[in-house]
Amino acid sequence: MNNAAQIVTTSIVQALQELRVNKLRTFLSLLGITIGIFCIIAVLTALDSAREAIEKKVDTLGSDVLYVGRWPWPGMEEGEYKWWDYWRRPSMTNAEVKAINDQLHDLALTTLCLPIGRVTVKHDNQEVSSVKGYSVNTGFDKVQNIELAQGRYLSTTELEGGNNSVVLGSEIATGLFPNGGSPLGKSISLMGRKFIIVGVMKKVGQNMADFDFDNGVLYPYNAITGLVDVRSLEYNPRLIVKAYNANNVAEVKDEVRGIIRRVHKLKPDQLDDFVVNQLSGISKMLDSMFGKIDIVGLIIGGFSLLVGAFGIANIMFVTVKERTKIIGLKKAIGARRASILLEFLLESIVLCLIGGLLGIFLVLVISFGVSHAADMEIVLSLKNFFIGVFVSIFVGILSGFIPARSASKLDPVVAIRTN
Repeated sequence: MNNAAQIVTTSIVQALQELRVNKLRTFLSLLGITIGIFCIIAVLTALDSAREAIEKKVDTLGSDVLYVGRWPWPGMEEGEYKWWDYWRRPSMTNAEVKAINDQLHDLALTTLCLPIGRVTVKHDNQEVSSVKGYSVNTGFDKVQNIELAQGRYLSTTELEGGNNSVVLGSEIATGLFPNGGSPLGKSISLMGRKFIIVGVMKKVGQNMADFDFDNGVLYPYNAITGLVDVRSLEYNPRLIVKAYNANNVAEVKDEVRGIIRRVHKLKPDQLDDFVVNQLSGISKMLDSMFGKIDIVGLIIGGFSLLVGAFGIANIMFVTVKERTKIIGLKKAIGARRASILLEFLLESIVLCLIGGLLGIFLVLVISFGVSHAADMEIVLSLKNFFIGVFVSIFVGILSGFIPARSASKLDPVVAIRTN
């Protein structure tokens, strides 16, 4: 036990001495290990951070929410994206909403939203263009996370009666009222019609369901039906269904599909003329994409580690040559081959660990920098750091075994006589 501890201690001391005596040579050899471990841990950290952010967004929007419309989201349908067929599909209307609410009132909540892009909003001399207008039905605030900074949300009476009430996004409120002050109760012009502001939403950013509430306005669906033809192929109303119980999503999805097929009077042999999108589908697609990025990152890191392994092996061969007489003396006084092999192998592992720890330290520094500068949440996982340490040890064994083995096989007499 004492002999093993002495070998470990000697190997660590000699590895550190190698760093101190041959700084440039050792640094250049460790650089490959450092870059390789940095690439691997950085890629794993970036993917973990992206996954965490996506999972939080899915949790916020709800994996129990279904989005029914003409257009399938990317990755939701296999094969060619047949946009010419999707474009000609019928629009979702209040008829589908009523049918689902009547038949699934105990299982799910259903609402309708008609996004209209590039709307111009005016107030006195102020004007904001390219606004996203969302005409919504009753229950929209229950299927989407609507947070208010001022005022209130649209009431049931306003939504069902099609009143001229509107809730502004944070960016729109700033654009229309640059001097501050409460916009509540003020009127705006929207699509040639006057609306009264009843609320302002908090700044939340664009979500995974492609709702950009910061640059949008919410107003009653029944207020817009007289201004535009909601059945026109130019528009794409979204029917949104939220299951009351997350465990019943699959059942609700099947029921919704059957109800809409009946409303559209589709025959059993006819394909659906709509699509039921789900955020979990996007998550699966992104997981697949992350898996490919993960492989690319590991390949890049692997090549760097390979270069680093050759560098460490080179150092160890040089070290063996420099200590040939010492090895001969050790073997002459009784040192066994296994002890010599272990000594050089441990020295190689220590050098790789130093390079690996430098790579991990770089990931930590850059992660903290990005987290503070870009206000991004970076996920630093102990699992990834343990992977970095394990890979460093593995590379140390791989690159140090042959030099260590050659050192252990030296003939003591020949080694002592070596100049």
